[in-house]
Amino acid sequence: MNKRKKIIQKSIEAANGLSLGISIIVAIIIGVALGYFLKKITGLTFLFWLGVFWGIAAAILNVYKAYKAQVKSYEEFQNKK
Repeated sequence: MNKRKKIIQKSIEAANGLSLGISIIVAIIIGVALGYFLKKITGLTFLFWLGVFWGIAAAILNVYKAYKAQVKSYEEFQNKK
């Protein structure tokens, strides 16, 4: 693999890592915002915490999906050898 291809591959890997981090933060922010909105509408405090839980669960799901994609990619790489 030449130097240019290595640089491009490293850039793609870095972008994937950055997008995962951003998706974690966005999922949590959306969950907190949803919980805050539901609390303001209904006045029930537990709905805020439910929104926080949804945001954290969504972030964990994003990490799990990224992990599964990496495992699949690694297995394809192993099969090509």
